[in-house]
Amino acid sequence: MAESGGDRAKYFPAIERAHGQPVQHWFDLLAELGEATYAQQMALLQEGHGFSRAHANALVMTHRGSPSAKRVASPEAWFDDLAPEHAVTARAIVAAIRERFPDLELVIAWNQPMLRTDAGYVFGLSVAKHHLTCNPFSAEVLADCAPAFAGLKVNSKTFVVPVGWEVDPDLLAALVSARLAELSAGG
Repeated sequence: MAESGGDRAKYFPAIERAHGQPVQHWFDLLAELGEATYAQQMALLQEGHGFSRAHANALVMTHRGSPSAKRVASPEAWFDDLAPEHAVTARAIVAAIRERFPDLELVIAWNQPMLRTDAGYVFGLSVAKHHLTCNPFSAEVLADCAPAFAGLKVNSKTFVVPVGWEVDPDLLAALVSARLAELSAGG
């Protein structure tokens, strides 16, 4: 499951122990690169100084002004940030699922809203300019429900609905039921 905190500074003590320098030393080194790209900054730390990806990313992203990986405070904040037409579709999808599966927990993970149980993630959403991408967290579940996706774009692990999609509660319930069964079987 995704981390709940997102605070990149939690890595700083381990970075100082592992590399023998205060984090400010590394920030100064990154500053010397000037307008370097993210990839160049990561390469400096990983290839030039033996940093793990997680430690290098914590320093680079903090240096670039992003002290937290958590950009969204709550599911409601995520919905509130959407364009109105996107929010209507996204809220309708989540509401249709929660109406039939009220025990699912709505959380933010990977800066997107996700429905989950203690056993794992069940359904997630992301938004693009002209569509929403729905994720049942299982290629097998997606394949099993494939006949019900008439007119929708289906990828290997997700499916896409247009903004303004007339929500199909039966399709969503079938996907969630199949995913819950998969999770209860250990999948």
